[in-house]
Amino acid sequence: MNTPQLTALSTGQLNSLSDAQFAGFTTTQVAALSTAQVASLSTDQIVGLTAAHASALTTAQVGVLTASQVRALSTTEVATLTTSQVTALTASQVGAMETADMVGMSTAQGAALNTTQVSALTAGMVTALSTAQVVALGTGNVSALTDTQVRALTTGSVAALSTAQVAVLTTGQVSALTAGSIGALSTDQVGALTTSQVKVLTNANIVALSTAQVAALSTAQVTALTTGQIQSIATDDVQALTTSAVAALSTTQIQALSTGAVNALTTSQVTSLTTSQVA
Repeated sequence: MNTPQLTALSTGQLNSLSDAQFAGFTTTQVAALSTAQVASLSTDQIVGLTAAHASALTTAQVGVLTASQVRALSTTEVATLTTSQVTALTASQVGAMETADMVGMSTAQGAALNTTQVSALTAGMVTALSTAQVVALGTGNVSALTDTQVRALTTGSVAALSTAQVAVLTTGQVSALTAGSIGALSTDQVGALTTSQVKVLTNANIVALSTAQVAALSTAQVTALTTGQIQSIATDDVQALTTSAVAALSTTQIQALSTGAVNALTTSQVTSLTTSQVA
C-alpha cells in the first residue's frame, strides 16, 4: 500500500489493519496520516509503532493522541520524541504518561516542557524525576510547581536546585518544603532565599537548619525572622549568627531569645550588641 492509498483509508478501514500491517508502514507514511486517522488508532496499533515511527509524528499528530494512546507509547518511544513534539503535548497528555516514561525523558525534553505541562505532573512523577531533570526545568517551570508537587520533591532534588531556582520559589512553595528538604539546602541556597521566603519558614524548618546554614543567613534574612522563628533557632546555632546579624536584631527579637540562647552568645556577639538591644 502506497502513501496516497493509506491516507485515503477511512478511520474504520485503518483500524481494521493488523498490528503487523500497521507496523510495516514507513515513517513517511505514518507522518502522512491525518490527525483524525491518528486519533482513531487502537492502543495495540500504537504499541506496534517503532521509536522511528514515534519520532516521525508531526506535532499536530502528537497533539491529538488520546490519553490511552499516550500511555501505550513505550518508554523508548517517549525518549525519542523531539523537543518540538514534547512541546506539542497537552497538559492532559503529560498527566496521562506513565511515570517511567517521564523519568526516561532527557533533560532537553524536560526543559522543553512549559509551565502548564509541568503543573500536570503527578506527585509520583515529580518524586521520580532525577536531580538533573529537576534542574533542567529551569526557573519558570519550578516556580509553576504546585505546593503538592513541591512536597513531592525528594531532598536530593531540592538540594540540586540552582540558587536562581530557589530564589523564584513562591512563599507557598517554600512553606510546602519539608524540614528534611530545608535541612538539605546548601549554604549557597540558604543565602539565596529572599526575606519573604525566610519569613514563611515554619518553626520546624528553622529547627532543621544546621549550624552552617544559620551561619549563612544574611543580616537582612535574620532581621526578617519572626519572634517564633528566633525562638526555634537551636541554642548552639545562635552562636553561628554573624556579629552583623546579631547587631541588627530588633529589641523584640532580642527579647524572644531564650535564656539559654542569650547565655550561649559568644563574646564577639555580645560586644556587637547595641545599647538599645541590652537596655
